[in-house]
Amino acid sequence: MDSFARLPEECISAILSLTSPMDTSRFSIISHAFKSATDSDNVWETFLPPDYQQIISTSVSPVLYATKKHLYFTLFHSPILLHGGNISFSLDRRSGKKCYMLGARELLLSWGGCWSWTSHPHSRFSEVAKLKCPGWIHIRGMIKTQMLSSNTAYAAYLVFSLAGRFNGLESSRTIVRFVDPQTENSMIKTVESSEKLESEGTGKIAQVRGDGWMEIEMGTFYNGQEDNRAVEAWLIEINNPGGKSGLIVEGIEFRPVRGRKEREKYRKE
Repeated sequence: MDSFARLPEECISAILSLTSPMDTSRFSIISHAFKSATDSDNVWETFLPPDYQQIISTSVSPVLYATKKHLYFTLFHSPILLHGGNISFSLDRRSGKKCYMLGARELLLSWGGCWSWTSHPHSRFSEVAKLKCPGWIHIRGMIKTQMLSSNTAYAAYLVFSLAGRFNGLESSRTIVRFVDPQTENSMIKTVESSEKLESEGTGKIAQVRGDGWMEIEMGTFYNGQEDNRAVEAWLIEINNPGGKSGLIVEGIEFRPVRGRKEREKYRKE
């Protein structure tokens, strides 16, 4: 006899809502009672961001779903485009935390004459930026912390690909820091130096993503409960201006840090 069948479905749903999306999916194979509860809208609504309705209402295309579970996996598998199609939104599969990518059109690219705008068959955005001639590289993306999940460690990634010869980003400098979004010159007004995370090099090796693009970590930060600021991520390359043509920038992605050790590190700080 299925011992779990004795429990009311509301009780099982309440238990599942305290776990994670991945755990809930695994529980569906335990018993028929769990299978029914793991499909419940009440359970999956707890895994969606509190403002999910507001977010999907700004999608450039209608977001269709039959159940809250269906919506969750739709937002994981298929990022939606917001704000005129220049920002994408998705959910982290394991945690349900928010992930945003700022498309190239949302970024500040220095030396505008060195870049051209073109479509790319593998991009989620209508246009990407291609570096067409050698020069210094300054790429900046900024996002308000209120858009991100609270009490969450995040990392910023430059998402790019290479066309033809390119010497890479080995000597690039990256900066991830909090800024005051109300300040016109965010380079001047920053928060305390202890919250400024800076490195003389990414210290990371570019990785190939599942969507075919490459990414390199720019830095990490912790988004607290009551943060009402912005975070900007910079990539700067001024040491070797030659041989840089061929860089194609899709955007900068902000997504949760995975791994318990990394998350605990930021909670303690």
